[in-house]
Amino acid sequence: MRLSVVIPAYNEEKRISKTLEDIDKYLKNQNYDYEILVVNDGSKDKTVEVAESLIPRIKNLKVTGYKINQGKGYAVRFGMAEAKGDYRLFTDADNSTPIAEVEKMWPYFKGTCPEPIEGYDIIIGSRDIKGAVLSPPQPPIRRLTGEAFGFLTNLIVGTWGLADSQCGFKGFTKKVAEDIFPRCKINRFSFDPEFLAIAKKLGYKIKEIPIFWRNDLRSTVKFKSMVKMGIDLLKIRWNLITKKYD
Repeated sequence: MRLSVVIPAYNEEKRISKTLEDIDKYLKNQNYDYEILVVNDGSKDKTVEVAESLIPRIKNLKVTGYKINQGKGYAVRFGMAEAKGDYRLFTDADNSTPIAEVEKMWPYFKGTCPEPIEGYDIIIGSRDIKGAVLSPPQPPIRRLTGEAFGFLTNLIVGTWGLADSQCGFKGFTKKVAEDIFPRCKINRFSFDPEFLAIAKKLGYKIKEIPIFWRNDLRSTVKFKSMVKMGIDLLKIRWNLITKKYD
């Protein structure tokens, strides 16, 4: 199996169908095999029923998960543990980044990049580096808030050199996924900085690439959630200091 696409989903009954159809439509025309894993993160709506209804049409689709909501980080770990691909990508259920953007990753991955380039272990999509396209663009206040959180993240957990740790489009080699994700402890939105910090600690090579991002200006991050993310960053820092990721 070449590629596993992991999609964490919580109450996504209105969007998951189109996302899965778009992903399958693109991937079935590529010259590599793949699987699509929807991880139901304790949804209270009909996410599971909608996703499962597509299985007869999408032969490589698997719907898995659990009944009680645990958070996006937990859902991604759950999906990565069930994935079979040599390369494993997680992407958002709202399809903010088209699956075709995965093609930008192959020239950089270990095992797919042209020799004698050594290649990278982790490829992360970025909305904040040159070449990235956001449609529509971020409003100034949201951009500044994101930059502030990025600086705080780098300061606390040491992910310097990465402009956008929160983009929900990230790829891993099988080896890295099987090494890093079992070490992770954060279940919700600060899980991205956690596995990136662990990757840096273990010496894995990370490449940040510009991607296309469909920007939903209606989405917001509550102040309470930002506080929780800040607390989680401090937990990650403490775990690094106390060697809980070793």
